[in-house]
Amino acid sequence: MDEIQILAEPRPTRADAVKNRELLILAARDLIAEKGVEAVTTAMVAARAGVGKGTLYRHFPNGMSEVCQALLDECQRHLQDRALRRFRAGGDPVDHLVWFMEEALRFVDERRPMLGTMEGVPGLAHPAHWWWMQTIRGLLGQINPQLDLDYAADALYVMLDPRTVQFQRETRGYSLERMVTALIEVVYKLVD
Repeated sequence: MDEIQILAEPRPTRADAVKNRELLILAARDLIAEKGVEAVTTAMVAARAGVGKGTLYRHFPNGMSEVCQALLDECQRHLQDRALRRFRAGGDPVDHLVWFMEEALRFVDERRPMLGTMEGVPGLAHPAHWWWMQTIRGLLGQINPQLDLDYAADALYVMLDPRTVQFQRETRGYSLERMVTALIEVVYKLVD
C-alpha cells in the first residue's frame, strides 16, 4: 500500500527574518552606492546590516548575485509602478513610449554593474524585462497596429539590453544623453 504524504503548509516568515532581509538590502544598496558593486562583498553587506554571514546566505544563498537581483527587482517594481500610473492617467501613446524608452535606458545604464552580476541570465532574458517587451509592444500597437509589432518591439527592446548599452557607453564612447536623444529619434522615426 502506498503511503500518503501530507504536505505541511509553508511556515510564515518570521518578523525578524523579514527585518534582517530588509536590513541586508538597505546595507547592500548603500555600500554599492558608496563603493560600486565590484568592490562590495557579502561580508561587507552582513557587517553593515549588523547580521552574520550565515543570515545573509539564508536569504541570498548565491551571495552577491542574489543580493543584486533583489535590488534590481525593487528598482524594477518602482519603474513598473511609475509606468502604470502614467499609462492609466491617459495621454498620447507616443509620449508614453518615448518616456518609457528613456526611463528604461536610464535604468539599464545606471545599473549596468549590477546587471553584469546576474549569473546565467543573458542580457534582457530576465523575467522582469519581459514586461518591458510587452509594454513596448502594447504602446506600439496603440500607435500603429499595422506595424510588425513583434519585430518593431524587438528592435526597440534590444536597444535596452545591458550588453548593447555597455558597448555603446564603453566601446563607442557615447554619453548617456547622446544615447537618450538618438533612441528618442529612432522611436519617432519608427512610429511616424
